[in-house]
Amino acid sequence: MYLDTAYIAKTYVNEPDSAAVRALLIGKRNMHSSALCGPEFYCVLQRHVREGSLTKRQAALLREKYHEDVEAGVWTLIPMDNAVIARVESSLSGIDQKIFIRAGDAIHLVSAQLAGFEEIWSNDRHLLGAAPAFGLTGRRI
Repeated sequence: MYLDTAYIAKTYVNEPDSAAVRALLIGKRNMHSSALCGPEFYCVLQRHVREGSLTKRQAALLREKYHEDVEAGVWTLIPMDNAVIARVESSLSGIDQKIFIRAGDAIHLVSAQLAGFEEIWSNDRHLLGAAPAFGLTGRRI
């Protein structure tokens, strides 16, 4: 199962759909994301601190928990290496120019594609809209 950072973040912080994402993942194994997830997750935590829904201390504890979970194999992070970057570049040169896509979304889509996934889980409408151009089915709660 491949999840983008938005869905992984929902397992740590309370946001819309967090309960549904947590319920979806109960008992699941082999959950994957891109190594980009770490920096993106830190930005999610920073946003929550800025908005006042988390303290700096709470954010620090959630960063620690995330890293513990990565070490324990809860999340398998696909390296963001030169092969991923090259595939992103070649994929973007070949997709319909009407498709709205951001760099982070393209990295997630290519990471899922290269790892052999057929689906990608997210609540991001742009990522989900671009998924078919990468041969993936976008799934959401």
